[in-house]
Amino acid sequence: MKLLYSHLKKGEVKVLTQSLDDLWYLSALIEPEDVVQGKTLRKIKTGSSEESSKTAVKKPVFIKLMVEKAEFSKYTNILRVSGIIKSAPEEIPLGEHHTFNVDDNTIITIAKKKWLKHQLDKLKEACSEAKSSLLICVHDREEAYFALFKKYGYEILAHIKGDVQKKREQNIKLENFYLTIISKIKEYAERLKIKQVIIASPAFWKEDLMKEVKDAELKQKIVLATCSSATKNGIEEVIKRPEAKEALKHERIAKEINKLEELFVEIAKNGFAAYGLKETEEASSIGAIKELLITDTLIQKSRNEDFYQIIENIMKKVDNARGDVEIISSEHESGKRLDGLGGIAAILRFKLSY
Repeated sequence: MKLLYSHLKKGEVKVLTQSLDDLWYLSALIEPEDVVQGKTLRKIKTGSSEESSKTAVKKPVFIKLMVEKAEFSKYTNILRVSGIIKSAPEEIPLGEHHTFNVDDNTIITIAKKKWLKHQLDKLKEACSEAKSSLLICVHDREEAYFALFKKYGYEILAHIKGDVQKKREQNIKLENFYLTIISKIKEYAERLKIKQVIIASPAFWKEDLMKEVKDAELKQKIVLATCSSATKNGIEEVIKRPEAKEALKHERIAKEINKLEELFVEIAKNGFAAYGLKETEEASSIGAIKELLITDTLIQKSRNEDFYQIIENIMKKVDNARGDVEIISSEHESGKRLDGLGGIAAILRFKLSY
């Protein structure tokens, strides 16, 4: 994302979206009662007022609207920002509803009554981070997963299977499967401009695969790690491995998962943690929260079911108490675990007494 203009005294920022990741960030930043403005398509009826039937055509127009909700879907690659029109060309009635479809290369202005610290941190993060250039491959003798890391989680690029059922053909087919994996990695590395590749497997499969890597430039990009299975769970496992720490240190998902692991440890030992909406709200009211962790799924749900005001008040209290607020993606397994705890939790400054 590119920051084009900022006037925080007026509460305004103008940004240019540059990737799918940027839409995820904006979905967390844009809230009900924000004002969003930009160029959009709108159906406008043509013809004189006396005509019984008018034709409607879509035209590009500049509209300002009061936000009611913002919904992001990575499957459609679109952020939908809906609200009530506050300013528009004269042929468009004010007070009607409209939806901005925000995708790549879209310029929008966002105005808030007040930008909270965690929102400004999020905006800075979105504008400073480069596109992900980390590929991960988990494999065994029969199958392999390839994933590209994103700011909102990771994207499974491919899942392939080998044919090693017949023992007498195992060596030939296993070698061919390794070559298929290497070919895939090389293809992604070139097409996606990958700077580092983490290859992980149970047992010795990764070492055997590395014997087949002949490309010296590709070899320099590879970091080996261990996982217990060649599955999606194996990807999650690799993220936590010490071998991957250096490669992952700048990747947002790794930071999220490590932070959630810290939370889960505190919960397991009945330590400095609170989870669930009620308990977390109580902790925020007495300034006990050091770090608030909340999933993007809960934020979206709270907007759809009209209890976002409760979530917003918790975030404001944490922000005012100089705590940190982290919006966690539900795209990875650790984020899903947090959803299972109610989608909101906190690492505390002190234990709560009941």
